[in-house]
Amino acid sequence: MNEAIDLSVIIPAHNEGENLVSLLPNLKTILDTLGITYEILVVCRAVDSPTAQATQASRARALEQKERGYGGALIAGFKAAGGAYCLTMDADLSHPPEFIVDLWAKRESADVIIASRYVPGGKAIMPWGRYVLSRALNLVFSRGLSLGVSDMSSGFRLYRASAVDADAIRGRDFEVLQEVLVKAYAEGRRVTETAFTYEPRRHGSSNARIFRFGLTYIRTFWKLWKDRNSILCADYDDRAHDSAIPLQRYWQRERFRHITELISGEGAVLDVGCGSSRIIGALPEGSVAIDVLLRKLRYSRKFNRHLVHASGFQLPIRSGSFPCVLCSQVIEHVPKTSPILDELVRTLAPGGRLVLGTPDYANWEWVVTEALYGFFAPGAYADEHIAHYTRQELIDTFHRRGFVHEETRYILKGELILAFRKEAA
Repeated sequence: MNEAIDLSVIIPAHNEGENLVSLLPNLKTILDTLGITYEILVVCRAVDSPTAQATQASRARALEQKERGYGGALIAGFKAAGGAYCLTMDADLSHPPEFIVDLWAKRESADVIIASRYVPGGKAIMPWGRYVLSRALNLVFSRGLSLGVSDMSSGFRLYRASAVDADAIRGRDFEVLQEVLVKAYAEGRRVTETAFTYEPRRHGSSNARIFRFGLTYIRTFWKLWKDRNSILCADYDDRAHDSAIPLQRYWQRERFRHITELISGEGAVLDVGCGSSRIIGALPEGSVAIDVLLRKLRYSRKFNRHLVHASGFQLPIRSGSFPCVLCSQVIEHVPKTSPILDELVRTLAPGGRLVLGTPDYANWEWVVTEALYGFFAPGAYADEHIAHYTRQELIDTFHRRGFVHEETRYILKGELILAFRKEAA
């Protein structure tokens, strides 16, 4: 990436030469008023004569996409872009260049900023039938993917370049717009919308687009849904607290209740393997939450606690510096030979409390639960449990390290939550 470039404007343009003649000079004038360095990339299947003339006159670059469709054009644009930010817009004059000033002014507020027709203050001037279909598609699919975006089909967007991985994009049609949002949420990126007025300038083009959008998105919904609900998704833990699945919601809330009660009154907490759980927001002042997945920490900024990107195998924490150490649903995901238990013991102050959560493989309730999970979701969370512990095994392990077992709690006799006290110095 050429760091001297502030903004790359990416314009997918198939047979849009006549529109580009009007768009590009106006776009260039607007960008010049921002006082930034920029480039304009016009991406098309084949550079025809009108497109070549329009881009040359405005000192824009014309690129030929290698992959098919609207998605292929965006991929080519993202790969060629050298700016710290990327702005995508249509060539058909439905995206007013003047609005770029508003998008650019909000660039620090989020990683993806969408010019939205459907948030308060936004407006869509279009035929009634197309408006109803567009609103219905956005409402159904946005809720289906828990995106929290009103206008997910808008292609008028400003991206922080580091928030887009062009090589990871699978979509080749209009579903790429939703895919990019799903990936942004999965990585803990911030997405916001800002109101703008949409008015199509070319008769008939928009209707074709909305129907194609609906068909291609329906075909890819299942893939996007699985990505959105993966345990690796940045906000998975937080969303599970309000899950539509009663058992998952109950389980998450019981875990929250047990752990917050067990750490209460113990002082500042070191939360190892914090994920994006709401427990982070309940930690007392002075606490530190650590996770090896940066995407989880990006999302967890919302909890306003001190976050550290590190491995539980080598915690960047002074020995004996926390009066309470928490490690929930982590140790079953790493080999028993790993140094994670040693690190928990090392960072806990003498006389401090350790709260440890993991499935209890001595109880048939958990074994059955995991088997059912593995059947209905093969290759998912259950398959990641590579270390199987029992209550007695953990009590014996920490007894040998000089700990006193203080309390045992269960969630449906499956998930085990233990509290230990480290011997005083």
